[in-house]
Amino acid sequence: MSQEQEFLSRLASAHSQALEGLQSIAVQLEAGASGDDESINASKLTQEFNVWKERYVGKKAPVASLKKELGLLDPASRRHAGAELNRVRDELLDRAQELGERLVSARLGTLQSSSRIDMTELALDSFRGHIHLITQTRDELEDVFIGMGYSIQEGPEVETDWYNFEALNIPPDHPARGMFDTFYLKESVRGTQDGDRPSSSSSNKLLLRTHTSPVQIHTMSEYKPPIYMVAPGKVYRRDTPDARHIPIFNQIEGLVVDKNITFADLAGTIESFTTKYFGQDIHSRLRPAFFPFTEPSAEFEITCAICSGSGCRTCSGTGWIELGGCGMVDPNVFEHVGIDPEVWSGFAFGFGIDRCAQMRHSLVDMRVLLANDVRFLEQF
Repeated sequence: MSQEQEFLSRLASAHSQALEGLQSIAVQLEAGASGDDESINASKLTQEFNVWKERYVGKKAPVASLKKELGLLDPASRRHAGAELNRVRDELLDRAQELGERLVSARLGTLQSSSRIDMTELALDSFRGHIHLITQTRDELEDVFIGMGYSIQEGPEVETDWYNFEALNIPPDHPARGMFDTFYLKESVRGTQDGDRPSSSSSNKLLLRTHTSPVQIHTMSEYKPPIYMVAPGKVYRRDTPDARHIPIFNQIEGLVVDKNITFADLAGTIESFTTKYFGQDIHSRLRPAFFPFTEPSAEFEITCAICSGSGCRTCSGTGWIELGGCGMVDPNVFEHVGIDPEVWSGFAFGFGIDRCAQMRHSLVDMRVLLANDVRFLEQF
C-alpha cells in the first residue's frame, strides 16, 4: 500500500467513525421526536453531541491531526490528499451544524411541554458569540495551503535564541537583530531541546518568538526532504501600534525544500496564493529586500484592497500593501539542520494573518482586531 493509499485509508476510517457516532445521536433524536421513546432526554443528547463534536471535528480530532501528516506524502499525492481532507472535514462540519440546530429545537420543545411557561411570550434578543475574525482567517489560510499540497506544522511560542535566531543565520552580533525587537524572559537559560543543539547560555536564552520561522527549523530537523509546510501561530515584537502594526500578532510562514526549486517557483506560489485567497482582482509583486535566512530575498506586496490600487492612507498612497517577506533558503540554514544544500534547494515566505484579515475585509486600522468592540466583531 502506497503512502497516499494509507493516508486516505486512515482518513476514511476517521470519517466513518465520526459518522457512526453522529448517526447514533441522530437515531436517538428521531426516536424521541416520533414518540417511540419517551425517555429521550434532549439535554443529555446535547451533552453527548458536544463530546462527539470535540472528539471528531475539534482541533485535536483525527481528521484535523492528519493535516500535519500531509507533509510525509510526495508532492504529486499531497494535493489530492489535501483536497479529500478538506472535503471530509467540511462534510462533518455541515452535518454537525445541522444536528446541532435540531437538538436546540428538541430542547426547546422539551422545555415547552414540561413547563408552564408561556413560550409564545416575546423574549429578549439573545446574543450568540462566534469564532473571532483572526481565527476565521487562520482557518481559511490553512485550507488554501492544504489545497495547494502543504501540511500544517506548529511549534512553541517560547523559544531559545538558537531556534529563533542562530539557526536562521542571525548570530548575536548580526545587525539584522534590529529587525526583531525581542521580548526576553527572566529565566534566561534552559536545557537544549534537542541533544545535538548548542549548549551555551547565549544559544539557550529564552524569548517569546518573533516569527514562526523556528517551526521551520524544528520541521527540517525532524523530517527529511521533500518538505512542503506552513506554520501558523502567534508572535511577539516590540512594535508601536499603528494602522498596520500591533505588538502581538499572528503570522503564517511557509517552507518548501525539494530538488530543483527556483525563484520562479516562489513567485508562482505567491501569486497563486494571492488570487486564491483575495480573488482574481488582487495580484502580487516582488521587490528586492534583505533577510539573513534567505538569499536572494524579496518583499511581496499585494494590490491594496481598500483603494483597489488607486492610493489611500492605509497604503501610504502607493496602491500596494506589503504582506510579507520571502526568498530562497540560505545554504547556512540548511547546514544547521543537516540538509545538503548541494542536493536540496528551497524557498520560504511569511506574512501576517492579521494583515490578511485587514486586506480581505478592507479594514482601515488593524487595531480594531484587538479592541473587542462588539459592534465590530458581530459583523463577522
